Amino acid sequence: MEPKLYLCPTPIGNLEDITFRVARVLGEASCVYCEDTRRTARLMNRLELKKPLFSCHEHNERQRCEEIEAKVKAGEPVAFVSDAGMPGISDPGERLVAHCIKTNTPFEVLPGPSASLTALVFSGLPTAEACFVGFLPRKGKERKEMIRRLFRHRGTLILYESPLRVANTAKELLEAWGDRQAALVRELTKVYEQAVRSTLKGLAEAYAQTPPKGECVLLVAGAKEPENGADDLDDMLLRLLEEGKTAKDAAKEAGELLSVPRNEAYRRALALKG
Repeated sequence: MEPKLYLCPTPIGNLEDITFRVARVLGEASCVYCEDTRRTARLMNRLELKKPLFSCHEHNERQRCEEIEAKVKAGEPVAFVSDAGMPGISDPGERLVAHCIKTNTPFEVLPGPSASLTALVFSGLPTAEACFVGFLPRKGKERKEMIRRLFRHRGTLILYESPLRVANTAKELLEAWGDRQAALVRELTKVYEQAVRSTLKGLAEAYAQTPPKGECVLLVAGAKEPENGADDLDDMLLRLLEEGKTAKDAAKEAGELLSVPRNEAYRRALALKG
């Protein structure tokens, strides 16, 4: 096998989803770098393979880059896997790829399982112009800014979320964007795989008291094409005012989401409030 770094997708649940090619590469590589050596050891045992395993996760990926580079340039084929799915997609691997490009270290990306694309198709929401978001920032200004930027995107939005935060995130997006078609896809390829197709409001209510179980992907329909900017602003202001927000608070929130000057949004809010 050529001396390269091979990024190998691994099953997101059902171990039968391993590809023949990934299994061959894992068997022929000189060693395997992985997000969690214990989890990868179970996969290797299932494949009846024995290879040296080295950890490479978010806390040591920077240091491992040079180590992997040295091995590849010394003539070794090296494999890398994350815990599940495609390396580099909300998993370690992105920094490793950037390092390979910067240092002219040859690498290859093998196709395979991906929770984001599987969930997108399973959701039944439109696939054209879909946008993979991954995990939203946990809190603060970064989270609000991300939600603001995503408001106008026309394609389906694909988010990863902790089951404990699904209801709160759906509620937060409902308050910021209004109600939209949405789906919660959980436990992909596993025994209790499920797609709950609803709306943001429906998901927020459904999981308010009892969170879903397992790994979750939250998918939200994209924004509709507005007839004009004024209607778009008025619709949002009216919704916020009906929720009990003051004209000042409604103007601030709508202005941030729609990139409308706060003074202009405030004037419209006062006019709509009458």
